[in-house]
Amino acid sequence: MRRTLLAVVLAVVSVTLFACGSSGDTHSPTTSTRRPEVLTPLVIQEIPHDRDAFTEGFLFSADGRQWERVGHVGKSAIRELSAETGTVIRESPLAADEFGEGIAEGPDGVVQLTWKNGVAKQWDLESLTVETVFAIEGEGWGLTFDTEQQRFFQSDGSGQLRIRDRDTFAQTRTLTVTRNGKPTDELNELEWVDGQIYANVWHSDEILRIDPTSGVVTAVVDASQLWTSSERDSEMTLNGIAHRPGDPPNRLWLTGKNWPSMFVVDLPLP
Repeated sequence: MRRTLLAVVLAVVSVTLFACGSSGDTHSPTTSTRRPEVLTPLVIQEIPHDRDAFTEGFLFSADGRQWERVGHVGKSAIRELSAETGTVIRESPLAADEFGEGIAEGPDGVVQLTWKNGVAKQWDLESLTVETVFAIEGEGWGLTFDTEQQRFFQSDGSGQLRIRDRDTFAQTRTLTVTRNGKPTDELNELEWVDGQIYANVWHSDEILRIDPTSGVVTAVVDASQLWTSSERDSEMTLNGIAHRPGDPPNRLWLTGKNWPSMFVVDLPLP
């Protein structure tokens, strides 16, 4: 009798645990205490960059053209750059009261965030005009597009990434990012490369490589040796990550807020 009762109790516990484990709660973070590997970038090219550019978004569109979003109220604009010389080919300003933030190319054009204005804008790159305006809640920081699952990932300065619908830009869920088993903070500019998310960390020279399924940081890029000038202040932070179509997946284009250069770097291969 006792054995029968014990079997029943164990069966109930097993069913309960199974139900909890398979509830489909995609909001719950997966953590890992494994220390991420540290990657040191190898500079293969240094290209001039506009010192007045307060870089908030950095991007190569699918056709190979380079784009940059610069911030500050009254100075925000979207720019097309020459990847060879760093010069501005053309640009379009935002409204005088808007602070431009991250950009990413989705299926219908480039979407650009604003910091606290409560809107995101979809641009036509040929005319450099706004085609669609989306309402968003909270702050907008960085943005990238998952080309595999066809969705946007957005940072807001916290340790969570907002996942947004490719067509409506509505938030569908969030992903908590963890490093060494602990939540992160101040995630900023984002870039999708070869199935992984690369994220700048505000006020640091670190770039985190994030698993987009679990949120676990799998590697840390130490970019502290890119620009070591004493003229840097605390706001001249690394904040530009781009991957050019056709480049190997370990090659990134990096720059920062008011940096005099953009750097083409290779990360160590596995």
